[in-house]
Parts: sequence; C-alpha cells; structure tokens
Amino acid sequence: MQRHWLSLGCRRPGASDAHQGGTTVLTVSARGLDHVSLNRLLAEAAAAGERAVRVTEVLGHRYIGTGLGGELSLTLEGTPGEDLGAFMDGPTVRVLGNAQNAVGNTMNSGLIAIHGSAGDILGHSLRGGRIWVRGDVGYRVGIHMKAQPGNGPAIVVGGAAGDFLGEYMAGGVLIVLGLTDQGRQRPVGNWLGTGMHGGTIYVRGSVPEHRLGKGAGREELTDADREELRRHLEPYCWEFCLDPDSLVSDSYTKLVPLTYRPYGRLYVSTVGEC
Repeated sequence: MQRHWLSLGCRRPGASDAHQGGTTVLTVSARGLDHVSLNRLLAEAAAAGERAVRVTEVLGHRYIGTGLGGELSLTLEGTPGEDLGAFMDGPTVRVLGNAQNAVGNTMNSGLIAIHGSAGDILGHSLRGGRIWVRGDVGYRVGIHMKAQPGNGPAIVVGGAAGDFLGEYMAGGVLIVLGLTDQGRQRPVGNWLGTGMHGGTIYVRGSVPEHRLGKGAGREELTDADREELRRHLEPYCWEFCLDPDSLVSDSYTKLVPLTYRPYGRLYVSTVGEC
C-alpha cells in the first residue's frame, strides 16, 4: 500500500484545492484479491480513520463500498463488479472506468460518480444520495427509486438509457442528457416511467409519445424545474468537465406520475373478487 496526492474533477470557478477534493490517499492494488478480501481491507481502512483510498486494478470485484458509512472517499481504477455501493451511507465513490449492474442498490446517502458507462438496474430502490454516469446506462435504471423527507435521491445520466427507465419510481429525480446519442434521437428506450407513482424524470430533448409507459404523463417545465435542473447539473458538470449553463438552458421533456396509486384499483378489485 502506498500514499500519494490525488485531485480529480474540473475546477469549480473560484474554488481552492480544498473544494476540489484534492487530498493525500492510501493506494491499494486489487490484483490477486478476491472480492471478500478487498472489501474486508476497505472496511478496515475506514474503521482505522482513512479518509481517502485509491484502488487500482479493479476487475469485476463485487460489493465494493457496500454498507460503508462516513466520509470516506474511494477512487476505483478499472471495472468494479455488481452491487457497487449497495446500502452505502455517506461515502463518495469515483469509478475511473465502467461499472456493471446494480450500482447504488438501496443506497441511503453519498455519491457514486462513474466516468464511463454502467449496466442495468442502476439505482435500484435508491433511497438517498446521488449517482452520476458520464456515459450510457442499461435497462431498468432507477427502478423503485424512493424519496425520504429532505433527502431525495438523484440520478444523472450523461448518455442514453435503455428500456423501462424509472419503472415503478416512487420519488427522487432522474435526468438523462443524451450526450452520446449522436443524432439517433433516442436518449431513452421504450416503456419510460412505467408504473411511476412519484418523483420526476427529465429527458433532454423530445420524447415521442409511444415511448412512454403506462402511468407516466407530461408536464411543462417551470422556473422551479430549471432551478432543480441547475441544482443537479452544476455539480455533475464540475465532475465531468461540461458546461452547465448550456445544459440547463436546453429543452427538456418532463415526466411525472399520472396518479400516486397506479395499481390501487387493481388490488381493490382483486380483493373484492376473492
């Protein structure tokens, strides 16, 4: 294990290094470690009071950051495996590469920033915190996202998303920018917002009606929506060296639930027939 200086992300205008996350870090190689050994090492480092750990040669190691709390900052070089940051409660995880499925599963708080793309069911049952992806994501992203009072979760996807984005979404904010769409005019897949009964989905650009799932409806953007977009997009853009002003001022499709109990009548009817 080694220690060195690390500073990531773009410089926020007027900010000092202290605001950019620059700090000394403990460096660990994951080469030759199975996922149990690596996660035990990270838990021990957190318990010993380490504030920043850089893990190199990550190759499919599962459950990194799962259940960790506090203000630990993890920087992962490579591709972490399934369930990155599951049940996490506070730490910051940066992935300098791609990520696999189920990132941030049932996460309570913290930040996961992925500098590549990610797989399916990212943000499954997300209860708080933020997940940022610079590239594309797979299917069923944000499924069962929730919202706690004063701690609404947020997912920002820089590229495109697959089918069933925001399925059964119950709270929080989902933003898809489509920056990797490259003229395909398809930043999101089909069945968008199926069964959603809370939260808000913003998709940059237009979304044809046939892509909407049952339960999702359109609303016009308000000044409050622009403020909401700026609140999420400014820190996202600082992380990935993008221009927040042009993204915030662009056109968006806003989706909200048509009802807060989309299946209430179904279950009442079923009970009545028994």
